[in-house]
Amino acid sequence: MSKICLVGAGSTVFAQNILGDVLSSQTGSDYVISLFDIDPERLKTSEIVARRICEALKLDKVRVEATLDRRVALQGSDFVILMMQVGGYRPATVTDFDVPKKYGLRQTIADTLGIGGIFRGLRTIPVLEAICRDMQDVCPSALLMQYVNPMAINCWAIKEMAPEIKTVGLCHSVQHTAGHLAECLGENIADINYVSAGINHIAFFLKYEKCHSDGRREDLYPRLKALAADGRVPPDDRVRFDVLKRLGHFVTESSEHFSEYTSWYIKEGRSDLIQELNIPLDEYIRRCEVQITEWHALRRDLEGDKPIEVCRSNEYAAGIIHAAVTGQPALIYGNVPNNGLIKNLPDECIVEVPCHVDRNGIQPMRIGRIPSQLAAVMTLSTSVQGLTVEAALTNKRDRIYQAALLDPHTSAQLSPDQIWSLVDDLIEAHGNLLPRYH
Repeated sequence: MSKICLVGAGSTVFAQNILGDVLSSQTGSDYVISLFDIDPERLKTSEIVARRICEALKLDKVRVEATLDRRVALQGSDFVILMMQVGGYRPATVTDFDVPKKYGLRQTIADTLGIGGIFRGLRTIPVLEAICRDMQDVCPSALLMQYVNPMAINCWAIKEMAPEIKTVGLCHSVQHTAGHLAECLGENIADINYVSAGINHIAFFLKYEKCHSDGRREDLYPRLKALAADGRVPPDDRVRFDVLKRLGHFVTESSEHFSEYTSWYIKEGRSDLIQELNIPLDEYIRRCEVQITEWHALRRDLEGDKPIEVCRSNEYAAGIIHAAVTGQPALIYGNVPNNGLIKNLPDECIVEVPCHVDRNGIQPMRIGRIPSQLAAVMTLSTSVQGLTVEAALTNKRDRIYQAALLDPHTSAQLSPDQIWSLVDDLIEAHGNLLPRYH
């Protein structure tokens, strides 16, 4: 009987998606579902949801457990899924937006790169270190599936802190964007063959083609480039189609995310550019406020008598578990140490590449060299990621300054003195969510 532990299970909607995927897959296996969170109210809701999913699927052999003790939750687990947000929306995420805004530094999502991504990583890595220590003690053979942003920074830190733990970082940007592009072209995603590679949120489709019934394969990039050239693009995706024009390839993460990963699009005093490209500043703040407003109504529905709907998502966790338990192979996109998988990116960085999964675990595929202009864009961010990890593992304050100094968006907007002051202000504002730096 496999044990699956969800850390941060109070993220009820995401937990519902993951559990719906796992429990509705036909593995022929029983499970122990162990739920952990530090918020007892949200944990209770997630426990009710897990039990209701089992009832809806008539799974009377699945055992659901919920605890506020992380080591108890992890004990004997075969699979560990991380989905927490250290510091929560308030105060941490609000701080990541409000303090930089005083300097004129605007963001859209602030969870992966940029100054927001740096500080989210700094407050998350100490928690990851504690989780890894617990896993080494109570479930050393478990596979750790890491969904927490900043994805690459967190996975890089885990690699350095606990290299013996089997782990993969998981995101939905590749499969979501593949489906999105099919819709843009009026195609069925079932007919599409693609290959993507890069770093999380800055990966690009190296191949995007249609498989015809007669066996012929059609490169769909000319049609995508025609959409960009003619301006026939979705209003909320103008940044990515502009990137396609500049770099010749389509990036896997959304326009609102990618707009803050370079120095090109969000510029102080350029409201015309922001408006032209439809860049939603403070977008994550708006999303969080809506989710908080809707939470209590959602909770009443999930805990009430209304039949629960079990839907399949396109997250990778269930496919990984199914492949590991049954031996039936699966293909996913995972975030793993590079070690030569992408030849023209640093060996030590974390890359997002296709991976084969079976009972032997996660087996990443070697890509080789990627187009030089794509590697150049990625390298701007791998340097920031590496310095952020070093700052977290050594508690060196200078490395935080230097990570922010090298960040493309931050350095395009602020002077070195402003960057130093911003880092100091953010460290002070985050208080005991961060360790002491020297």
